Amino acid sequence: MKKLPFTCFFLLISLLGFSQYEYRDSNRIGIFFGVNQYTLDTKNFDAKPESGWNAGLSIRGNFYNNWDMVYGIQFSENNFTVATKNGVLLSEDVNYALPSAQIALQLSYKIVPNHLSVEFGPLIQLNGKLKLDTENENNIISGTTLFAKDIQDISKFNFYPTAGITFGIKHLRLNVSYQYGLLNTLGNLNSKNIGTNFKVNSSMLNGNVILYL
Repeated sequence: MKKLPFTCFFLLISLLGFSQYEYRDSNRIGIFFGVNQYTLDTKNFDAKPESGWNAGLSIRGNFYNNWDMVYGIQFSENNFTVATKNGVLLSEDVNYALPSAQIALQLSYKIVPNHLSVEFGPLIQLNGKLKLDTENENNIISGTTLFAKDIQDISKFNFYPTAGITFGIKHLRLNVSYQYGLLNTLGNLNSKNIGTNFKVNSSMLNGNVILYL
């Protein structure tokens, strides 16, 4: 993950250069920040969604008639909790933090130009390693024989179809979007022979404020 921000930054610059060439008079660069709620859908253990944060850059340019094309890079910290038992078998929800980066390419239909649009399209997400507090690493995940630290090395890649709505004024808008991961979020662990066959899909609800320059 250390080289990921630099890779994403240079990719965005490349997209910006292409967009400026194609849509010189209508291109808009947006800086955004906001919050997310990250959810794991699984029967392997009891997981609960928690709130995290987002920040990133986006480029919006005319595509065809009432359609825009939106490129974006989003950096996030996603959080969720898992039910565990601590050393004295007391119940304890352990918080996991997932650092991630997303690269998105979406079509946007302008319902009211500069004020209201709907977006949809694909994005890819690159994941870091799950983080948890050191004192919780040896908690036992409820319903399993696994330690909390055993599920940290999750899959590094996921593919999310996403849909959302953007509304506001010309230079300041709010975007709300929903993403659902099609790939097994913990599929990477199934090759490690740790005694559990994981089937986990992730989803995320985002709310971002966008400042268009």
